[in-house]
Amino acid sequence: MIPALIRSLIRTIALPTSTAIPMNPLDPTPTSPRWRALLQPLLSLVICVALGFGLSGCVTTGLPVAASSPWQPVPLDTKSNPLAVAFTDNQHGFLVGSNRLIEETNDGGASWAPRALALPEEENFRLISIDFNGNEGWIAGQPGLLLHSTDGGQNWDRLLLDTKLPGEPYLITALGANTAELATNVGAVYATNDGGSSWQAKVSDAAGSVRDLRRDAEGRYVSVSSLGNFFATWQPGQDTWQVHQRVSSQRLQSIGYQPDGALWMVARGAQIRFNSDAADPEAWSKAIIPITNGYGYLDMAWDPAGSIWAGGGSGTLLASNDGGKTWQKDPVGSQQPSNFTRIVFTDDGKGFVLGERGSLLRWVG
Repeated sequence: MIPALIRSLIRTIALPTSTAIPMNPLDPTPTSPRWRALLQPLLSLVICVALGFGLSGCVTTGLPVAASSPWQPVPLDTKSNPLAVAFTDNQHGFLVGSNRLIEETNDGGASWAPRALALPEEENFRLISIDFNGNEGWIAGQPGLLLHSTDGGQNWDRLLLDTKLPGEPYLITALGANTAELATNVGAVYATNDGGSSWQAKVSDAAGSVRDLRRDAEGRYVSVSSLGNFFATWQPGQDTWQVHQRVSSQRLQSIGYQPDGALWMVARGAQIRFNSDAADPEAWSKAIIPITNGYGYLDMAWDPAGSIWAGGGSGTLLASNDGGKTWQKDPVGSQQPSNFTRIVFTDDGKGFVLGERGSLLRWVG
């Protein structure tokens, strides 16, 4: 808001041309031509200063930059978007993504080499999820793609999905020999224990079209609706998804699990919230807005030391070492011309930040 004094000056000096004013140029009244000529430059300066103070309370971009970074850029010979990563052991793993992207590493993710899949050339698949349990591996893709491997990803067999499957494959979880769980982008959840020859529905209804869906180690799921106007939870033993309204007017972007099993969420307007009780998905903290730079957050994760990482648009990569109270900008992340879409930490301590157009960061601690 411009102070009343400034508004008064504007009204006094910026008079319409039809306003009668004294003709004597030495007249000391504020409406004389001499006074108007003197005050107009001063008015411009006052308005600029006032607007600067007013806007400075709305936009905060002054987060400190960390002195060093635990992330290292990894070059990929692709402009496709990495979407998921998984390992068969400490060194060997795969990275998958858009435009049929699949790359393999044998050095823990320090370097990657392109692989090829025996898929029809005319179909441009989006490989959206990959997971391994030892040498037992699965890839879920769109449209309608499911691949299975029993030899650590050296060979992949394509499985035919029922045309009545609700939605498209979205998230695959390898659970053991010939055993996996598949969730679709409408929240249908299916399980197989015969290598994908047959599937059994685990939930009687679908959650509706989703923009984000996660699973924890206990088999619980949480999803965000495609419009971001609500989220839903499901856990083994429940017949249906449980719907929960969003906490504020800001639409939800993504949601997931903290290390203790409680939830976290990010919403439009660069808002972060933490769930304080894993048994109560309605218990949320006040919104935390570490930085307002015009870019929202797309994902969050906890590193092996317990620090929180948040990634988002235009190289936004922030870290908090005190549970979200204070934040720092990562110096390596801010140099990347990419939107960070996913942050992944594996159980054995590896970490990756996945970005658009072939952008990948590797955790070096």
